[in-house]
Amino acid sequence: MELAQLLSITRNAEEMIEDAGRTAYQSFDKKKKGSTQKFIRMLVEKRHESVLEHGVATVRIRGSRAFTHQLVRHRLCSYTQKSQRYVNEAQFNYIEPESIRDNEEAHSLFVDFMDKAKEVYVKLQQLGVKNEDARYVLPNAVETEIVVTANFRQWRHIIATRGAPAAQLEIRKVAIAVFKILNRYAPNVFSDFVVNEETATVSLLKPQK
Repeated sequence: MELAQLLSITRNAEEMIEDAGRTAYQSFDKKKKGSTQKFIRMLVEKRHESVLEHGVATVRIRGSRAFTHQLVRHRLCSYTQKSQRYVNEAQFNYIEPESIRDNEEAHSLFVDFMDKAKEVYVKLQQLGVKNEDARYVLPNAVETEIVVTANFRQWRHIIATRGAPAAQLEIRKVAIAVFKILNRYAPNVFSDFVVNEETATVSLLKPQK
């Protein structure tokens, strides 16, 4: 599975956002061919982001438990995550940070620990321990899947916050992946974001004065 996969998005999201926004201004007479881009970019530039909440997207994301522990702190979202209570994790996959993978000694320690965690998990199962209790030995590196539903305003917040240089690399990559998906369907809503592939960061352009 790819890092991020779009499951659902508001149909004709930008046209609908324009229609909703013009309710505030009662400017329906100005809605015409080509007006959507200008109108939404005006909303973004002036930070009238409440109107963007009418657009919603659902994305499935693959990553580590360490990553999802960070992601779910964004409370204005709906989440459904792979359950370690019901799913057998005896042969779990894991995410290895680049800083560990690129250090030979650290990598060796990391892999040995992952192997040991699998071994202990299986032994607990063999002793009759249920998955819901055996999971207590599973590390944060275990790969998981999580489905996230959020409106465009919240997705903008997540991308800006988690794509910033201060964020951890794994979640920065997720922010970039989600941005690229949403930007294909609502390019004007996300027009003020710039991706730097070299540093794996997303920056938010300052609104013009």
